[in-house]
Amino acid sequence: MATTAGSAGPRAGPFAVLVLLLVAAAAPAASGGGGGSAAVNGDRLRAEQIRKQASDAAATAAALAAASRRLHLDRARHLRLLSSLHRNLTATLRELGAASAAASTASSDPASASAADEARRLDLQAKDLIRAARAAIAESKPLFDPQLKIQRLKDAIFAQNEMLARAKKRGAFASLIAAKSIPKPLHCLAVRLTAERIASPDLYADPVPPPPALEDPALFHYAIFSDNVLAASCVVRSAVANSHDPSKHVFHVVTDRMNLGAMQVIIRRMDLKGAHYEVKAFEDYKFLNSSYVPVLRQLESANLQKFYFENKLENATKDASNMKFRNPKYLSMLNHLRFYLPEMYPKLHRILFLDDDVVVQRDLTGLWKIDMDGKVNGAVETCFGSFHRYKQYMNFSHPLIKAKFNPNACGWAYGMNFFDLDSWRREKSTEQYHYWQNQNENRTLWKLGTLPPGLITFYSTTKPLDKSWHVLGLGYNPSISMEEIRNAAVVHFNGNMKPWLDIGMNQFRHLWTKYVDYDDEYIRQCNFASP
Repeated sequence: MATTAGSAGPRAGPFAVLVLLLVAAAAPAASGGGGGSAAVNGDRLRAEQIRKQASDAAATAAALAAASRRLHLDRARHLRLLSSLHRNLTATLRELGAASAAASTASSDPASASAADEARRLDLQAKDLIRAARAAIAESKPLFDPQLKIQRLKDAIFAQNEMLARAKKRGAFASLIAAKSIPKPLHCLAVRLTAERIASPDLYADPVPPPPALEDPALFHYAIFSDNVLAASCVVRSAVANSHDPSKHVFHVVTDRMNLGAMQVIIRRMDLKGAHYEVKAFEDYKFLNSSYVPVLRQLESANLQKFYFENKLENATKDASNMKFRNPKYLSMLNHLRFYLPEMYPKLHRILFLDDDVVVQRDLTGLWKIDMDGKVNGAVETCFGSFHRYKQYMNFSHPLIKAKFNPNACGWAYGMNFFDLDSWRREKSTEQYHYWQNQNENRTLWKLGTLPPGLITFYSTTKPLDKSWHVLGLGYNPSISMEEIRNAAVVHFNGNMKPWLDIGMNQFRHLWTKYVDYDDEYIRQCNFASP
């Protein structure tokens, strides 16, 4: 055992050297291929990950070798001790036998007394050796008893697994805090833009009457719902920069009342190259009230408020897999506005919905040329193998879900969705959403969020789009190829590692930062780190 484990350490050296050679070869190969700095950075990152894995493997092998050597030395020491005890006990037994024989043959009293004294001395010596032998055997037993060693290893593994599980839960909670907290520069930007809106109300006032382009169905309309002023501005800026004729595009940006002023200022200060826009707060849509919207009514429930807002740290970390669903954002009206597009824009026939964590990379007017075949929702499917099927999003042990849906139906993604509003009205999709949202008031059909009710509402009315329209995973998957990203019309930073956070992935961040205006005075004042 010691020999096998000990040999792993030297083998790690050539392997680590080979990995370092691969790292050295990766950089010139990538740069010589002309793939650009992004491809080079991606190759270097992968090589660095391989190098780190090799280094970790070498360290583990060295630790195992050291443990094996210690075990071998302990066994050798106990073997020497036990051999010495065996020799001493054997010699003592011989001496005791000789002393007994001498005592039985002694005739004179002095000789008999001397033999008896020698026998008592040897008897005490033998007892001392026996006690030492018992102690040595007890100490050596774990080294030579396989069952005892196996049990101790099981106990150690169980204890380590418990510690690992607790560490994972705490890590997941810390990751969630890092992902959902508002960075200081982003908060600073919203505050400064709001102050500018208050200081110059006439400069940023909405035109009266509203431009007719806002309701012109012949133009290309986009819906962006967000309370993140910087992220929303990047979506608009990237769409304008990559459109063939910006004057035919209309952006409907909706935020909450608190961020309305900041959003109006940042959009107004952009060079939209003739594109049209409006910025509103969802509170401006008077039909969105608790008597009509199930989510608003459920938010008034005492049980739901306790579930979200009275959740202590020790309870939050009990179930790491469901921790993210305790975020109150899942009941934010901005997340559920997507189910009310026909009521919000009654004169439009089609509209493109974009999340605030996407970047547009090419002209999107081709979506308006797609034959929707009477379907409501055009979306990119995300299933592969057994992943991202309906059974991952809904509770199929519930009879309502089991009776209505196929557990192996393919899931699709929010982020870039093309909606045919005429088909929506014909299919009464909002009414379907209301029905299922009411059924899920106790959270037994699905956990939370807007994707499960979207999958349910548009179950039979979704048209799959080509995957190049929408590439996902830039907020959690570092292995997406740069070629796939370059060919994408829209890239989506879904996941915790958003590009405006410190935890964002560096190999993808440049796709987003090139649409941030780092020369803007408010962005400079808030100390955003330029790329």
